[in-house]
Amino acid sequence: MDELTHNANNPIGQGVSAAWPICLGYFPIGLALGVLAQQAGIPWWAVLMMSALVFAGSAQFICVAMLAAGASTSAIILTTFIVNLRHTLMSSALAVYLPGVRRRFLAIFAYGVTDESFAVNMTRFRAGNWDRWRALVTNQLANAVWIGATVTGALVGQFVPQGAFGIDYALTSMFICLLVFQLHGRIYILTGLLAAMISVGWYLLIPGDSYIVGAAISAASGGYLLQKRAGRTT
Repeated sequence: MDELTHNANNPIGQGVSAAWPICLGYFPIGLALGVLAQQAGIPWWAVLMMSALVFAGSAQFICVAMLAAGASTSAIILTTFIVNLRHTLMSSALAVYLPGVRRRFLAIFAYGVTDESFAVNMTRFRAGNWDRWRALVTNQLANAVWIGATVTGALVGQFVPQGAFGIDYALTSMFICLLVFQLHGRIYILTGLLAAMISVGWYLLIPGDSYIVGAAISAASGGYLLQKRAGRTT
C-alpha cells in the first residue's frame, strides 16, 4: 500500500509511465526522419536544431520532403504554418486544465505539445489525478526521445541505401495513418476526399508547390461548412 501511494504521488514516475508508449512510437519515426534528412543533404546539426526548435514531426517531414523537391522557402514556411495551426486548438483545450499558471511554465509546456502528448494528457486530465507537472514530464520526455532519434537517424543515414527498408515511404505512411485515425464520421471522410481531389486537381492545373497549401485550406474550409450545415439540419 505504501508503494502504491508513493507511486501515485510521484509526478516524474507517472509522467514517465504515460510517456513511454509515445517514445516507443517516436523512435522509429524519428530515425526515419533523420535518415531522410541526411539523404536530402541536411547535416546532423541542422536536424538537431530543427527537432529542438520545431519539435513537430509532420511539419519536419514536410520540410524535408519539400527541401528535397527544391521548394521555395516561402512555400515551406507557409505550408508548415498551416499544418501546425492545429496546435492552437490543442493548446486551447489543454488551457482549461491549467488555470492561473505562470506564463513561463505555459511557454515550456506548450513547446512540448504534440498530437500524441495532447491525447495522453487530455485523457488523464479528464480522468482526474493528473496535474501540470505530470503532463510536463510526459511532454519533455517525448521531446528528448524525438531529438535523440532524429539526430541518430541523421548520423547513420549515410550507411542506409537510398530507399532501403521503405524509409522513403515513411512520410506518406505516417500521414495515411494520421488520416485514418481522424476519420470519425461521414464529414471527416468527405473532408479527406475533398482534400485529395483538390490536391490532385490543383497539382495538375497549377504549377509549383501551392497545391499542398491550397488543398489544406480549401478542404478545411469545406469541412467546416459541411459540419456547420449538418449542425443546422439536426
